[in-house]
Amino acid sequence: MERQKAGIELTGQPLGFSDLVRIGAGVVMPSASESGLVRVRAAREVLESTIESGMPVYGSTTGVGAMKDVEWSPEDLDTFNLGLVRAHHFGTGAPFSMSVVRNAMAIRVNTALTGRVGCSPELIDAYLQLLHADVIPVVRRTGSIGCADIGLMGQIGAVLTGVGEAVYHGRRMQAADAFAAADIRPVRMLPRDSLASLSVNAVSFSAAAETTRNAASSIRVLLATGMMAAGALGASRDPWHAVRHVGTAREALIGSWLCNASEEWPWPVATHVQDPLSLRMIGQVFGAVIENLLAAGHKILAATGRSDDNPVIVDGRVMTSGGSLPLDVTILLEAAVICMAHAARNAFNRCVLLGNGQRRGLPVNLVPEGKIATGFGPIIKLAGEIFSRVLSMSNPVSAQSLVVAAGMEDEAAFLPLVIERFDRQMRALKRLAALEALLSAQAIDILGDKPEGVARMLYDVVRKHADFYVVDRPLSAEVEAIEEELGSEAFVSEMIAQAPILAYDDFFALGSLERVEERLYRDTVVI
Repeated sequence: MERQKAGIELTGQPLGFSDLVRIGAGVVMPSASESGLVRVRAAREVLESTIESGMPVYGSTTGVGAMKDVEWSPEDLDTFNLGLVRAHHFGTGAPFSMSVVRNAMAIRVNTALTGRVGCSPELIDAYLQLLHADVIPVVRRTGSIGCADIGLMGQIGAVLTGVGEAVYHGRRMQAADAFAAADIRPVRMLPRDSLASLSVNAVSFSAAAETTRNAASSIRVLLATGMMAAGALGASRDPWHAVRHVGTAREALIGSWLCNASEEWPWPVATHVQDPLSLRMIGQVFGAVIENLLAAGHKILAATGRSDDNPVIVDGRVMTSGGSLPLDVTILLEAAVICMAHAARNAFNRCVLLGNGQRRGLPVNLVPEGKIATGFGPIIKLAGEIFSRVLSMSNPVSAQSLVVAAGMEDEAAFLPLVIERFDRQMRALKRLAALEALLSAQAIDILGDKPEGVARMLYDVVRKHADFYVVDRPLSAEVEAIEEELGSEAFVSEMIAQAPILAYDDFFALGSLERVEERLYRDTVVI
């Protein structure tokens, strides 16, 4: 048996999360399929013949936006196309990760291979050249209203022409210096190539994929800490068994995982008739959350294999298009933002139950009997602050009004802003999971419980970084250390190996890159 070579052929078909993980990490080199290049060349012939006929082509022989009626002479086209891409290098702020930028370039190539764009084959080669040379443009985050990422894609497009900034071998430098060091040449922007480098949402789709995958991982950990807290509180597992029979398919999936992941633990039960809803309804809350994440994930992946350009090549003609509005992805991600608030509330409520002294004889603030301490009261306030923080970012923004380009452009989805808020929520949930695990470990030790399986894994991480609490002490560094380890791909991989949710874990390619590679190896092994 032998592994396939470290490469991935882009065909114009949608990519998977495992593809994006490997491309983003720079461990595989994308190439364009010959069938896709045939479609690119055919579309290019349509575009060139349309230009030769004297028909105006938006963004190729005319200006864009409010300048759509300004036509350029053949002698002006080189100057116009070079200036167009450089004028749209206006993004500001902190840069995206290199993985987001790598995937954005791969998505742009992949959607062009559908044969709907009309760009030149040379533009495809230019993107792939950057990826193969590991010259990765610096793309600052702020610069898109979510109706084509012009200020984001423009930063990549400008680097293609030799200006802007790039990272080469880990060093940030001027694009011209990176090109010289990598021994590659800037591209000449032919008609249509400049707009094809700008007027798509490839950066947003790439960032949406990365944030959604990270959120899927965070939810995976928060589900586990919820199970741990339920055990520490002596919750009945009957609702988890019940939801397998009366719940939705996703609720039943979560109920099954809760039952399976907790069966090794000699489960303590303190329930009298019924538990609080934050214990009884873990299956319902997390079932709804993963239902949304899966739907959003599928929608994002579909976007990696379709042209969102304007204009497009259809039926042998150059046609104007409205495809640059990514409203389908945006609305599902806005729903995901609301889901994060529900997950945060669910976890926060359990944190309150752990510290209020009402179950299993646990002391208030989890202060051991006979000890003089404030205990975990302040930590529970931090959990409340995190929940409020997550909730504050859950109001929809995609339908707000915006009119630009002299009234020509009056629709926008604000997808980058939605992704940014989603990302901040996801990071907050990691800290909330750390707090829930810390409180649960304290309760477990007070009661003398002996967790096993996933709960034991969580417990061991907590005790690795935080001792049993008997005397008041600073907790900030301990919480951050627990958060970092629980959120690591190594821990998630270990947890998945212990108690998988296959349909979810494999779809999002969760865990370490090694786990993703091993799963792909099993699927593609040559005998």
